[in-house]
Amino acid sequence: MLGYYTLSAYNVHLAELTEAIARKLPRYPLLPATLLGRLAIDTSCRGQNLGRFLLMDALHRSWKNTSEVASVGVVVEALDESARAFYLHHEFQSLANHPDKLFLAMATIQKAFRAR
Repeated sequence: MLGYYTLSAYNVHLAELTEAIARKLPRYPLLPATLLGRLAIDTSCRGQNLGRFLLMDALHRSWKNTSEVASVGVVVEALDESARAFYLHHEFQSLANHPDKLFLAMATIQKAFRAR
């Protein structure tokens, strides 16, 4: 196996999101989201963009599934600074009080895939 990821249902607290994102969302204390867990690639595949490919696949699947399962965005938890930098590079934003938990709004994901 060269790489893998998991997707599951999750809730994000509205208060954890940046004001710019939160003002565009419903004012419920908990909002449905998608948790991207365990995104990993084999060390032999580093530097070949497999991590980026898996991330894009996960984001595309998350976006497509919002028509059936509500989700305001994708949440990830970076295991180390390298992973955190990877997600920040792909436009994720840290959640308040949890710098290793990052969020990407579904509206941002939708724009990326509708443009293609």
